[in-house]
Amino acid sequence: MRRRRWGTGAVVAAGVCGTLLAVQTATGGPSGEGGRDERGPVRDQVRSAALTPSRDGASATLGRRETEPFGMLGVTWRDPSAVLNGTVEVRTRAVGSGTWSDWLALERDAGREEVGGVRGGTEPAWVGPSDGVEVRVNGKAARRLPQGLRLDMIAADGSSTAAGGIEPAAFVADGDGPTAPETTPPEATPSTPPSASETATDGSSPSEAPTSDSASPSSSQPASPSSSQPASPSASASPSPSGPGTPTAPPSTVPRPPITPRSGWGADESLSPEEPAYPPGGKIKAVVVHHTAQSNDYTCAEAPSIINAVYTYDVRTLGWKDLGYNFVVDKCGTVYEGRKGGVDLPVVGAHAYGFNSQTTGIAVLGTYTDSPPSQAAMVSVARLAAWKLGQYGVEPDSAVDLTTAVEGRTLAGRSWGPGETLTLPAIHGHRDGYNTLCPGDAFYARLGELRGLAAGPVTGLTLTSVTGTTAVGPTRYATGPVTLNWSATTPAALVSRYEVLVDEEPALTADGDATSARVPLTDGAHQLRVRAVHLSGRTSVTEPVAVTSDTTAPTFPVAPGLALRQGVVDPAAVPLTLGWTAADAALKEVRLTAPTAAAFGPAVTSAPYTAPLGATTTWSLNASDVAGNTTTASVAGTTAVLEETDAVRTGTWTAKSSDGFLGGGSLGSRSKDASLTWTFTGRSVAWVVARSALSGRADVYVDGEKATTVDLRLSKVGYRNAIWTRTWAESGPHTVRIVVEGTPRRPTVLTDGLVYLR
Repeated sequence: MRRRRWGTGAVVAAGVCGTLLAVQTATGGPSGEGGRDERGPVRDQVRSAALTPSRDGASATLGRRETEPFGMLGVTWRDPSAVLNGTVEVRTRAVGSGTWSDWLALERDAGREEVGGVRGGTEPAWVGPSDGVEVRVNGKAARRLPQGLRLDMIAADGSSTAAGGIEPAAFVADGDGPTAPETTPPEATPSTPPSASETATDGSSPSEAPTSDSASPSSSQPASPSSSQPASPSASASPSPSGPGTPTAPPSTVPRPPITPRSGWGADESLSPEEPAYPPGGKIKAVVVHHTAQSNDYTCAEAPSIINAVYTYDVRTLGWKDLGYNFVVDKCGTVYEGRKGGVDLPVVGAHAYGFNSQTTGIAVLGTYTDSPPSQAAMVSVARLAAWKLGQYGVEPDSAVDLTTAVEGRTLAGRSWGPGETLTLPAIHGHRDGYNTLCPGDAFYARLGELRGLAAGPVTGLTLTSVTGTTAVGPTRYATGPVTLNWSATTPAALVSRYEVLVDEEPALTADGDATSARVPLTDGAHQLRVRAVHLSGRTSVTEPVAVTSDTTAPTFPVAPGLALRQGVVDPAAVPLTLGWTAADAALKEVRLTAPTAAAFGPAVTSAPYTAPLGATTTWSLNASDVAGNTTTASVAGTTAVLEETDAVRTGTWTAKSSDGFLGGGSLGSRSKDASLTWTFTGRSVAWVVARSALSGRADVYVDGEKATTVDLRLSKVGYRNAIWTRTWAESGPHTVRIVVEGTPRRPTVLTDGLVYLR
């Protein structure tokens, strides 16, 4: 498709379910993609020239001639019900270059006829800024062509100077009225083509305009524009009428999408002064989807001018009462009000011949034969269709019964007669009710997806992650609020809201464009889901995730403790045991963090360690549960030694010296009942001895009572052995007494003293 500059505006292509249509944007037009600066109504100028029929009526021509500049053209004929069986071809001369184009075939308007239209016609075609034209029409099999053939040229945005000689098209009343029988849709009622109204000048009544269908200007004479009235002011929107016979707008089950009013595309309301028509019963049963079949190479800022050009052709050239479509959507997803009468009312359009009174028509600007509409356009059409059908209780993915007003045939070959019941999807393509390619193969192939978008539920809903938890097997544990993260394939504009379900009850609500939510939980086990609510009210829900909320930290019911243990005593390493008791319903581990680091499983309650002699050491523990709650505890202990020489002695004891002894010396006795007594204040004590194969036994008394008899015998020599220990719950004063037994053949007892914890 050619895109060329004309004057100070950008020229773009447009069309109506067939071929091409052109518009020119004004200098003070849209300021950006998808938007439009408010301006006054825009009137495009239309000029006409009659074609000369052959003697047998099987062909007609308009000889090559110069014209005032124009950019769009179409061929029309007197009887709107007549069918042109043949070919219509035009060629034009580009402004400035003088170059003539190749012949371009025009297509007949496909199924958008309106009762009350004054002329039949081809689809319009954008030919670019041109100042010359030639037309040839040839019927098939020598069939006679419709009478009153003429060429209609549009100079976009009133950019050409008016002159006399070629008259503008006019409009007449639409026969689609509310008085038509309910069993016969209004569009089926035939109209009588007026004899003079098709050549009425702008703003005049039909009776004031002379006919020119039989005019045959010489090919050597240039075609000139007729005078045109200046555009009249129009309202900024098309408010819903409220007079007698006007139906009441029913509420919809689906929210209304944003809709740009007619003033947003510069509708000159003086061109279509007639009141809108409403069907008997005032109900919409289905939505018919169209494409406008023009180039997709337009900016969304140009969309309003494209719509205005369609309006111009429908009203001023074909003589319709208004734009044929009820709504128009551009590729950026902007929804525009089409035919006036109230976007929330069942306005009878002119978009689906035989079904206009039972349907609403939505056209997407562009051609979608090879590629589908943009996602933005698909979403907007879905929202709009769901809202309109929701006013009348029709599910977008349902099938509906439509009453045929006239005989017809689909592109697929299905045919019917008047008064039959035709079952169609509630959202269907134009080709489902007429023999047309509209809305294009690629768009038509996506209508199932469009119905799903409009009807719901939300698809592809997946809970992608739950943060703020710790997974243990199939269960997740949390110590506070958790964050649910989700995704869905349905666009956010079609989602009413998301709900987070805790144990199947809504806990909170998030907007339709949300992808996460933070949820507080009470302690205990819970099932979490995300439920998506479509604009239609249909719902979908994720699979459940188990989360156990646990905000209670583990405890140490008994403070950690230290106890001396058996082993070799070294000045730098006194053997002891660190013990603890940690409690929690889901205890994960206990970690030692000082004076060294270690981790222990939930069933471990003690661990062997050593501490330097004569120093105070603090032992720090951290208990955590599977949810991540933690608690800490610590215990400190000081190791001390009581030398053997510090004891109160009875009997005979002999001093011994060796580097192997604790402190380098010890006391030994072979005398029965010889004793050593130590007194100290502490919580744990160990008797340290030297051992060999000749060592004997000794009795140990604690606080005056015999505690045990210890055998010091060892097959090899051992020094500084903590052979016996005793630990108390609390630190206190204690006495330990060692009494030599006098074991036969090995009576010797060698002692290194006592080590204790205080």
